[in-house]
Amino acid sequence: MPFNFASMPMGCGTWAWGNRLLWGYDSQMDEQLQAVFNRCVSAGVTLFDTGDSYGTGKLKGRSEQLLGRFAQDYSGPNHDQICIATKLAAYPWRLTRGSMVSACQASAERIGRPVDLAQMHWSTANYAPWQEGPLLDGLADLYEQGQVQGIGLSNFGPKRLKLAHERLAERGIPIATLQVQYSLLSTYPIAELELRPLCEQLGIRLIAYSPLCLGLLTGKYSDRSDLPGGLRGLLFRWLLPGIQPLLDCLQEVAQFRNKTPAQVALNWCICKGTMPIPGAKTLQQAEQNLGALGWQLSEGELLELDRATAHSDREMIQNIFQTR
Repeated sequence: MPFNFASMPMGCGTWAWGNRLLWGYDSQMDEQLQAVFNRCVSAGVTLFDTGDSYGTGKLKGRSEQLLGRFAQDYSGPNHDQICIATKLAAYPWRLTRGSMVSACQASAERIGRPVDLAQMHWSTANYAPWQEGPLLDGLADLYEQGQVQGIGLSNFGPKRLKLAHERLAERGIPIATLQVQYSLLSTYPIAELELRPLCEQLGIRLIAYSPLCLGLLTGKYSDRSDLPGGLRGLLFRWLLPGIQPLLDCLQEVAQFRNKTPAQVALNWCICKGTMPIPGAKTLQQAEQNLGALGWQLSEGELLELDRATAHSDREMIQNIFQTR
């Protein structure tokens, strides 16, 4: 039975599961990652988003491998609702529809079960527009052949989404989901004014990735003395001085609601009609994410958060592959 993506309020992102460069992954974390997986599924958060490019260096594909292992070992509530959604990278050497089919089959082998939702990780329109058509055709082939239950896109803007929709509609194939970077710090005008209404019109579920801005909206990083190392730390040093009005507003709403800033930020995404897919490396982080469910910000609170965002001097850097 196909998944009803419209009924899923939140998913779980697994970019960090296997990524040493940004997230400091170590195989000793696997036991707690299994606990995160189990807790999410038992609570009804059953969509897990991954990618065939996830995992640094020799760990490439580790996220898919872990998800397959965790799904196989899990036997609790909602087991039959587990949805593994992987993103297939538009690598320069993937040029044909067959290469997309082969990529999905390789992901299924790593996972140890069929991929439920196959997504094109990014549009090639910014640098090789001619490459995009065959890869979309490959996604369609996967759906027609029954190898996946649904297909989706990632980092497509409204113009490219319309073209992709038209191409796939000619074969009677629906686009189930679209992922874009979406949060209180990255609601670029096109996403807010064009992309959300377009997705509603076309019946496409909009997925918000990086809804907590790599952890910046959790409220954990309030000054420059407690920043993470590496690239995240550099980015946070640049962003923090210009976003204090938003962080203050998040904290005020969180205190009033008896919630955390992260839960408010995630609930804001849900109220905007998107499905956020926050990551979690620990059971504590998973519990915090789950605390964003079961309640709703008021219209006044949403307005205050939107105003605070507008008064921020800086916003999250957009993905370079995001198209118009």
